[in-house]
Order: sequence, then C-alpha cells, then structure tokens
Amino acid sequence: MTILQLADSQPFIFLAIVAIFALMFGSFFNVVIYRLPKIMEQSWQQECRLLLELPAQDEKPFSLSKPNSHCPSCKSPVKVWQNIPIVSFLMLKGRCGNCKTAISWRYPAIELTTAALAVFAIAHFGATPQGVAVVLFSWLLLIMSMIDMDHQLLPDQLTLPLLWLGLAFHAFTGTLPLADAVWGAIFGYLVLWSVYWLFKLLTGKEGMGYGDFKLLAALGAWLGWQQLPLIIILSSLVGAVLGAISLSLAGKGRGQTIPFGPYLAAAGWIAMFWGDQIVSSYLQFAGFK
Repeated sequence: MTILQLADSQPFIFLAIVAIFALMFGSFFNVVIYRLPKIMEQSWQQECRLLLELPAQDEKPFSLSKPNSHCPSCKSPVKVWQNIPIVSFLMLKGRCGNCKTAISWRYPAIELTTAALAVFAIAHFGATPQGVAVVLFSWLLLIMSMIDMDHQLLPDQLTLPLLWLGLAFHAFTGTLPLADAVWGAIFGYLVLWSVYWLFKLLTGKEGMGYGDFKLLAALGAWLGWQQLPLIIILSSLVGAVLGAISLSLAGKGRGQTIPFGPYLAAAGWIAMFWGDQIVSSYLQFAGFK
C-alpha cells in the first residue's frame, strides 16, 4: 500500500503517522530555536575580532549538532531514551534525570505545536505537494516566531529560504501565478521598508527590524500580493492587542519594544488557510459583492 493509498483509505492512521514524524522534527526545532541565535552571535564575534585585528579565540565547536544535548544546569548528557518527544518529558516528570532541575514546558509545547501544524496542514490540503509545502511553511514560521520572541531577531538563514521556497513552489506547481508571487515578495518588502523609514524620519527611532521586511516579503511570495493587506491588518490588530496585554502583565512601559515577527507569522498562517474566505466575506459585508 502506497502512502497516497493509506491517506485515502485510512486517513486517521495516516495523520497519526504524520504526527509521530512531526514530533521528531519538533524535537530538532527546539535545538534550532536555541542554538541558531548563539551560532550567529559566535559568528558575529569572530567577524568583529577579524575586523579589529584581534587574535582569534579558541572556542569549542558549537553548531546544530555539536555539542551533544545536555542539561544546562548539571551538564549531564541527555540519553537517547530521555530525548523521545513528549514521552521522555512525561516519564521524567518534567525534570532532568540527573539533577532533577525542572525542564522548560516550552520543549514539549513546541513538539506538540509542530505535530499539530503538520496534521492540520495535511488534513486541510491532503497528502499533496501543496500539503507538504504548507507543512514546511508552517514549521519555518513557528521557528522564526520563537526566535523572534526570545531575541527580537528574524535570521536571514530562515526568512530568505522561506521566500525562495515560496517562489519555487509556485514556479513548479502553478498553484499561484508566479507574477503574483514575485510582486507579493516585492510589495511585502517595500511596504514595511517604507513604514520603517517614515517612522524613523518622524521620530528618529527605529520602529522595526529588517527581518520583518523580509518575513512579509516571504509571506507575499507564498500568498501573492492580494493577501498582503489582510496580513498587515491582522498582524497590526493582533499585535496591538496582545502586545498591550503582555506589556501590561509584565509591568513594562510603552517604550518597551516587542517582536512583530510572531504577529506577522500568525497573520500569514491564517491567510494561508482562510485568506480568500476572509477577504470574500469582508467584500460581501461591505457591499462590494
């Protein structure tokens, strides 16, 4: 029985298999979310030392694969059986197997979210090239959102591949006219770039980072220029409401910066699944249809 036959005849079993595989990817995504910013910081430090003609520092290898996973408190290595998504967290009762330090709830939460995104995308689009593409789209948005929340950083290593994947997907499948995708990328970048410079000219401050421009360009490449107004409106509304709530709960003032990437990502993800229906319903409500 082929994968497509299994998806058609036993959809629940197929989605369960998708969830199991996605959980394993979620475990790896936890590594990416934690280590990629540190890898970038290490690279920046090396470049600065080179420009300043300072002697290079002897540093231990640090990448997505090295060193092996270990407890941040006692440094004991994580054994294979302790690295099973969700299961190990429950077996260890959310604590390190050696020093009993509490393990962050974020690790299983990200694993579960990774699985939920994959299952939802496949259930919605089917076991098709579009379904697989939307899974990748959703996963990259999740990784970027978490990094931006932690560091207020949207790495080029993620935003640019997301943009090119969107253009390549439409070039090969024709799901969206390639011209719409290209203009979506162009307008997506220029819209926030213009807002950035207008805000800076008026206030002398930077209102957002360049990563936000690139993320909206990537969303435009995936969804086309037609969905950009919806993405901007949704992200602005959700960002204003949730941002105010989070600052209030944290006891921080209005001058505190908040990451905009997660709101753009959430708006883009919503537009991927329901953008056409939302726009159509609004036009009908407004009397344009």
